[in-house]
This record gives sequence, C-alpha cells and structure tokens, in this order.
Amino acid sequence: MEFKNSELLRFTTAGSVDDGKSTLIGRLLYDSKSIYQDQYDAIKTASEKRGEENVNLALLTDGLKSEREQGITIDVAYRYFSTPKRKFIIADTPGHIQYTRNMVTGASTANVALVIVDARHGVVEQTKRHAIIASLLQIPHLVVCINKMDLVDYSQEVYNKVHDDFEAFAAKLDIKDVSFIPISALDGDNVVNRSTNMDWYEGSTLIYYLENVHISSDHNFIDVRFPVQTVIRPYNDDFHDYRGYAGRVAGGVLKKGDDIMLLPSGFTSKISKIQGPDGEQEEAFPPQSVTVLIEDDIDIGRGDMIVRPNNSATVTQDIDLMICWFSSDKQLQLRGKYSILHTSQEVRCIVKDIKYRLDINSLHRDMENKEIKMNEIARISIRTTKPLFVDPYRKNRITGSVIIIDEATNNTVAAGMIV
Repeated sequence: MEFKNSELLRFTTAGSVDDGKSTLIGRLLYDSKSIYQDQYDAIKTASEKRGEENVNLALLTDGLKSEREQGITIDVAYRYFSTPKRKFIIADTPGHIQYTRNMVTGASTANVALVIVDARHGVVEQTKRHAIIASLLQIPHLVVCINKMDLVDYSQEVYNKVHDDFEAFAAKLDIKDVSFIPISALDGDNVVNRSTNMDWYEGSTLIYYLENVHISSDHNFIDVRFPVQTVIRPYNDDFHDYRGYAGRVAGGVLKKGDDIMLLPSGFTSKISKIQGPDGEQEEAFPPQSVTVLIEDDIDIGRGDMIVRPNNSATVTQDIDLMICWFSSDKQLQLRGKYSILHTSQEVRCIVKDIKYRLDINSLHRDMENKEIKMNEIARISIRTTKPLFVDPYRKNRITGSVIIIDEATNNTVAAGMIV
C-alpha cells in the first residue's frame, strides 16, 4: 500500500551527442535494480557481438534498431522505474538541434531536468540551449551531471570550471534551483553508489537527489483552477438529482464548503461535496482527478472553470504566446487560422502578429526574419473565437499552456506557453 502512494517524479534528460546520456539512464536502471536479468543478458550479448569489452548499458534505452546502428537516440522514449522511495518516469529526449521540438515535448511535464555535460568539453552550445529550454518551460529543478569524470582523472579543477561556467550562464536565465553532480555513468561513480574516486565531492549521489528533491510544492496550491472535463448525470432513480462536474485539479486546494465562482458566467456558489476514486473526500489539490458537486443548479459544461470569487483566471480572447513550432512541412502563417486546445476547451484562433523569433543559442530576439519553421521558437499573439481562462505559464503550467492544431490535417503544429 505504501508503494501505491509513493510520489511520482518526472524527469527529462538532455545532452549533446555522445556525452553518455543513454549510458547514464542505463546505469540508473541497472544499479537501482530496475531491469530484469534477461534484459541484462540481452544487452550483454549485443555488446559482445559489437566487440565491446564492457556491457554497454546505453543499449537498454536505445530501443530502435536503426538508432542503435547510428549510436543515437531519436524520439522521446519514456522509461519507468521505481525505488522504495519514489516512482520515476524518464523522458529521454535527443540532444541535436533539429530535435528541439522533441525536447520541448519531453520537458513539458518534468519536475527535474538532467543536463549532461561531458567533463572534457565543458559547457558547449548544446548545454546552453538545453538550459534555455528548461528555463522557458519553467522546469523547477535542474541538475547538471558532469559526466566522464573518469576521463579527466576525477579532477576537482575540471569540475569547478564546468560548475562556474554554467553558473555564470544560468544567471541570465529564469532557473530557480540548480545542482551539480560529478559522475561517471560508465563506471557508476555517484550515480547510485558513492564514488571512492572523488572524495573531494561532498554532495549527494544522483539517485539520492532524485529520491529526495522536494517536488510537492512544484504545483500551484494558491490559485484555485478546476477546468470541467465532463458533467456526470447518472439518470437513474438512486441519483435522481445528481449533477457532478468531473475534471483534474489544475491549481489551488478545493475544500467542501468553499465559495466558488464559475467561468465564464461569473455565477457564484459553494462546494457541497468532493468525490475521488475512493469515495467522498474533504479536499482536492493538484494533480488529483475528482468530481465536484455544488449547492446551486447552474448550467455548467465542458470547458467551464471553477475558481475562487476573488482570485479568477484572466478571461481573454487576446493571448501572447511563446511557441515551439513542430510542423516539418508548413511554417507558421501570419493571419493563419488554427485550432487551439487549452485545458478542456477547444477553440479556433487567428495569428495576429509574429513579434520575433528567438535564437535558442544566444537568446537574441530576431525582429527581421519572422519565418517560423520546424524546431524554431517564437513569440506570437493570437485572437481566439471565444474567451479562454488563462494564467501566465510561469504561474501555472497547466492553465498557462496550449497546443495549436492545423485544422486541415489535424496535426499538432505547435506547443505554446502563455506569457
């Protein structure tokens, strides 16, 4: 029962090619005893076939054969593992610049980002780009894993240089919590087991950090946001007048007896009951999925939102977004019409203005070239066909994010963060 209730941590990994990202994930899975013996035997055989001396733990994550042959990871691969303390989901994303959109997808729900740096090369352009994306996506915790310490003789000077270089760069970004861990993914130093080769390092191992980093306050528990997904009407005699509003809490704490306001109508009422998977409960908070019942009979449907009377979301049709463009065959069209998904609402919108394109390596705002192609990040403003109930992304990652869909093909063409 204890395990069922253990906390779930989502983390994403980012690094340039060949800095040992797949090896690190393989090492985490292997040393935390999260792989089966037959999986280990299979990669041992594969390593021997390739003429490698040691078991190549990177093969655990590079699942697709074509990727293995090139030695690179292409798509976002999700891995699940657990320790007695926590459950984990790893979003393993590729590091190349042409896969920025994959990294944005993998990082969008993460609590922690692992940025992997090759100790021999230090902070490179890719490292900076990954830090910028982590800051854009407001990932609360960042861990810089300085890998391949075995190849620089476990030197404290090398570690200090990477540490100082990264800290100087990160000072320009909006990153709240940065930690540094010197590791060797190949030999397992400071991944799960403490390193005997780096007794100068007094911080925690990577697994200890992941098990103990405080993530419960990553959600916004102040501003109540409850987007209604569906209305539950059983239509039978036992529940003759039952009308419940089901959804997932996106912010704040809902309690029985609380005063609430409904958007877009502005009507107010009180919460009479909250029902969760295990029956009635006194309160609900992110990321719980519950059904809320209210005292008054008010017309509420999918897409409406429950908030506090004195703390509403912004109700608007004009929205400024930072977007990452996903589409490979079409670029963003000024005055183009798109569908937009926000919480449980789907509306249409028109692109009013493309303000600038962001150079993801230098943070330079390009006001001249406004052609937005795949993997590019831009600031735009849109007008929607009906009001949305929004917060800035930095305040709430759920009510502050949208996805943009091409109506002709039904493809997701961009992900956006409300400014």
